[in-house]
Amino acid sequence: MGLTVKELIPIGEKILLDGWRAAGLCPDDDGSPAADTTHDAETNTAADTTRDAETNTAADTERDAETNIAADAARDAEALLGFEIGFDKQKFFMNWTYMVDDARCEAFFDLASRRATGEPLQYITGEQYFMGLRFSVNPDVLIPRPETESLAEKAIEYLKARPGAKAVLDLCTGSGALAIAIAKACPRVRATAADVSEKALRTAEKNAQALGVATRISFIESDLFSALESDLFSAFRRGAPARKFDLIVTNPPYIRTDDLAGLQREIKAHEPLTALDGGADGLSFYRRIATGAGAYMRTGACLMAEIGHDQAQDAAAIFSAAGFSGIEVFKDLAGRDRIVKAATGNTTTG
Repeated sequence: MGLTVKELIPIGEKILLDGWRAAGLCPDDDGSPAADTTHDAETNTAADTTRDAETNTAADTERDAETNIAADAARDAEALLGFEIGFDKQKFFMNWTYMVDDARCEAFFDLASRRATGEPLQYITGEQYFMGLRFSVNPDVLIPRPETESLAEKAIEYLKARPGAKAVLDLCTGSGALAIAIAKACPRVRATAADVSEKALRTAEKNAQALGVATRISFIESDLFSALESDLFSAFRRGAPARKFDLIVTNPPYIRTDDLAGLQREIKAHEPLTALDGGADGLSFYRRIATGAGAYMRTGACLMAEIGHDQAQDAAAIFSAAGFSGIEVFKDLAGRDRIVKAATGNTTTG
């Protein structure tokens, strides 16, 4: 016989709350896993902690936590039911008495049970929105984070201020979010998207096809710059300089190896940790990128990289030591250092 939407949402909420409490899980406030979870814990000073303790009683803290968890459960239950029956938010408000058949009710309960174990909502639904675009995601790729939109916006702003056809290289492309968002916003851009993971590249290619930019993006399996000198680019190697780019963007792994254990359980259990592990100090990829990038950048070209909020000074020093100039650091919408920008002094054109 089935149940109505209005009846199903509370059941889904209960499944989620019971599962999260039993497992000691608490979803992130914005409903999506935090890429910088470990670093975020370091932003609270002892003074902050003391002040919070003075202004909030234990009862206040517990009540606030329960309110947040309940809100998370309500949001996720609605998202999962909407995914199962094809409803968006507006449709929910207009169809609370819509009858859902038994088969779809059971499917919804199964989805809620998966989410209750800590499986990311985005992997269950297979989608994540980034820069207003729908991306397919799966455990082969990191879930695109809201803070990375700041990098995409800076890159798009940079390219739009420089008319003409531009070549862009996206290193560690993952789902293809950066390269695809840039290509959608800048019709004269041709991009190369590189990733060491063949599975990630397959996901990125599907996203490019679905979003109508596949003809302007080349996807290559490459450990940073390694494939740029391989047979994939032989046409550029026969007596000619290596291929050059006007802009390099990258969101490389930047979590310190020892900090991986402190990440949220749903990240550790489900997302590819190789896409997060930035080495002992979290800076190993920036060193490799800074060392190799100049050979692939045109005169006056620019490199933009996402960074952890406490890595700005170290990352800037790495690019400066590698000969880059005009180094700037930009913040994300939360006011944290998030992007390092560096220009090349390379005088070779290509």
